[in-house]
Amino acid sequence: MTQARRTLADVLEEAQRLGVLGDRPIVDVIAHAQQFVPALAGVTGRVVDIGTGAGIPGLVIAQARPDLVLTLVDRRQTRIDALQRGVTALGLDNHVTVLCTTTQAMARETAHKGSYGAVVSRGFGSPVDTLEAARPLLVAGGLVVVSEPPTPQRARWSPEVLKRLGFAEPQYLPGIVMFHVEH
Repeated sequence: MTQARRTLADVLEEAQRLGVLGDRPIVDVIAHAQQFVPALAGVTGRVVDIGTGAGIPGLVIAQARPDLVLTLVDRRQTRIDALQRGVTALGLDNHVTVLCTTTQAMARETAHKGSYGAVVSRGFGSPVDTLEAARPLLVAGGLVVVSEPPTPQRARWSPEVLKRLGFAEPQYLPGIVMFHVEH
C-alpha cells in the first residue's frame, strides 16, 4: 500500500513537532522561502541548500523549480532523517538529494567542489562563515542567496571578505541578499 503524498505544510508541521524547525507559523516560513525562487531565475543545473535543517528554502525551491537538481545538506543526522522522509512524502526524490555532511567535507569532494550554480541558505552561520562555506562549492559565475533580516543590514557583509572570496557587491531583494561570483 502506497502512502498518499503530503503537502509541504504537512512536512514542515512534522518538522516543528520533531523540534527541527522553529515555531514561526508555517505559512510565514513558506512565504519567506518563496523569496529565494525569483533570485534563482537565471540558474540552471545544480543548487545546494547548506544548513538546510528542515529543508527550508530547499523544499520550496524544489517544488517551484523541478528543472533544478537540489542537494539539501545538514550536519545533523536527526534532521537529515526527518528531511529524507519529507522529500519522499512530497514526491521530490527524482531531483532532490539529502546529505548528512559538512560543507568543508563537500568542498574536498570532486562531486561537489565547484559544481553548483547556486548555494542557498536560510540560516547557516555568521555572514563570513556562510560565504566561506559556499564559495568552494560554486561554479565560475555562481550565485549565493542568503536570508536577510527584514531591514537589510549592509554592515553584515564585509567588503574585504567579499573581495577576498571573489564576490561582487551584494544585491538586496525583500528577505534575501544575493552574491555573484566575479572571478
